[in-house]
Amino acid sequence: MGGWGLVTPRQDLLRAPGERILRWPHPRLAAHVSSYVAHDLPDAGANSWQVTPLSVLTWMIDFEAPDRGPEIPDSPVLGLRDGPLRLEQSGASRGILVTLTPRGSYALFGIPLRELTNAAVAASDLLPAELLTEQLAEAPDWPERFRLLDEYLAARLAHGPGLAAPVRYAWDRLSAGPVRVDALAREIGWSRQHLNARFREQIGLNPRTVGRIARLNRVLALMNREPSLSWAEVAYSGGYSDQAHLVREFRALTACSPTEAGKPALFVWAGPLSPRKK
Repeated sequence: MGGWGLVTPRQDLLRAPGERILRWPHPRLAAHVSSYVAHDLPDAGANSWQVTPLSVLTWMIDFEAPDRGPEIPDSPVLGLRDGPLRLEQSGASRGILVTLTPRGSYALFGIPLRELTNAAVAASDLLPAELLTEQLAEAPDWPERFRLLDEYLAARLAHGPGLAAPVRYAWDRLSAGPVRVDALAREIGWSRQHLNARFREQIGLNPRTVGRIARLNRVLALMNREPSLSWAEVAYSGGYSDQAHLVREFRALTACSPTEAGKPALFVWAGPLSPRKK
């Protein structure tokens, strides 16, 4: 189902000290849920984050919510995006970030994902999760919270709607590696126009944009595994026409160039593209 990555200068992370714990969901949820990221961050003053377009939708379950401004509600669900998102926040923050594949998001929320594209929507507008949030906040430790999340999501996802099979196939192909949209449409047996329309309706972005984001995610994972590679080598291995093409795409999707971020200062968090560890 593809991976996901977050790009931010390491100095930005150092300005936000605190506890962060990454866990994978139960294996039976793997097609629907990518990861859980628990956090307990003290008030470190105002912080600004540049969030890269991801191959997952995110649901922030706030136990203690910072001030994120009027456009971001408490416990927000963030849909897929076609450009970077700048988040400004201040105050202490405690909760769990749940990252969901489009298949999982479609089943969990039960709406076409185009309604969430480039948007931040309160989770309470999409599903009854108030009791879950209370249970998670009152649980004795993080392992118990992850277990409760597994149980809640397994029950909800078991009865949720499914993506159309051709749309799911297209998402998997785009996540796995480079593929031309017209060739993908022929594989499915649809016209390119019909594929674009159905894909945008259920996923929220068009296939070409999803392919660009997936390619960036693969490059982030490669940079994480092989930091000694030159930018030209990264561009070639990542399927870009040349280094200039990589730089243009990197800047368009992360709001900075690879050299501005700098490999030693670049924090890359790759999801299912990396081996899972329990």
